[in-house]
Amino acid sequence: MVKLKLKKQVAVLFGGRSGEHEVSCQSAQTVIEALDKDKYEVIPVGITKEGKWLVGLTPQSLLQIEKVNPSSRQVFFSCDPAYRGLIWFEEKNGSSSARLIYGRIPVEVVIPVLHGPYGEDGTVQGLLEMAGVPYVGCGVLASAVGMDKIMMKNIFAQHNFPQPRFLFCRCCDWERSKAEIISRVEKQLKYPCFVKPANLGSSIGISMAREKEELVEAVAQATRYDRRIIFEECISGREIEVSVLGNEDPVASLPGEITYDHEFYDYQAKYLSPKVRLHIPASLPDKTISQLQELAIKAYQALDCAGLGRVDFFLREQTGELLVNEINTIPGFTRFSMYPKLWEASGLGISKLLDRLIELALERHWKK
Repeated sequence: MVKLKLKKQVAVLFGGRSGEHEVSCQSAQTVIEALDKDKYEVIPVGITKEGKWLVGLTPQSLLQIEKVNPSSRQVFFSCDPAYRGLIWFEEKNGSSSARLIYGRIPVEVVIPVLHGPYGEDGTVQGLLEMAGVPYVGCGVLASAVGMDKIMMKNIFAQHNFPQPRFLFCRCCDWERSKAEIISRVEKQLKYPCFVKPANLGSSIGISMAREKEELVEAVAQATRYDRRIIFEECISGREIEVSVLGNEDPVASLPGEITYDHEFYDYQAKYLSPKVRLHIPASLPDKTISQLQELAIKAYQALDCAGLGRVDFFLREQTGELLVNEINTIPGFTRFSMYPKLWEASGLGISKLLDRLIELALERHWKK
């Protein structure tokens, strides 16, 4: 008698309420296609821009939704860990009165392919913790800190990691003390400098300011996305990225380099420009590669990351100085994305990479 091997039920979350909704759908498409269908029963869960969770949608169909069809099956995770899955309700009209029925879709592990707020910032991770469902990636703390550029850079500073100079303020501070903040930026960072929302990714809401008028315009742009903003020194140098994988004993990939013809690596360059080049692996001396890998792991551990993360660096060519720019706790998985490409160059293809991420999620959940 042949014993059938049961597939793991894996829910892939994508879309979401952030400004990175479209990027999330692109990443999820790659993840869903790469998951080994002999090992996993894949359950796509699309989250609309309004926050409705819909089961069975493909990433492409979610992008085409203008209004949620009332007949679509809406699902949610119960905070009661006894359910361990997606719950749906349905109203049945009988001959005498309507009655409410519900069903459950079992889920063994979740892959949150969500970028930006309400997905990468610890909110979904907190929901899944309460639901008692294992999930790929960092926990609540690391996700929240990794999403918040101000908190992340403050922690890096406490660990004495080399990084670009930065300042930050709240929107209310800007309104009350605009002239004082402009003066601090001009004295401590100088022009050009970058202005960013504290919580967002994919370079959305980021501007370069070359003089005072542009600085004011850049703040107006950043405050569309967050109530806190960060000002950063503009670094002239090479942009290097390293992928990290693991829980207590993480490992780092070979580094990769990004070159482009835009003024900086903005949303247009990341996802729409045909002239962006990923150099994998980056052409660097062995000593520099080792330094990058060591610093990437230290940054990853400083935030208590788990599962995966991508650490971005600047390399000053004249001095050879390495600067930590930021960490991304749910890096992109699109066909252009550095994270899976770096692991492929390091000998781990995307399907095996997803296998490992699922193993790490289950391991972390079991240990907790």
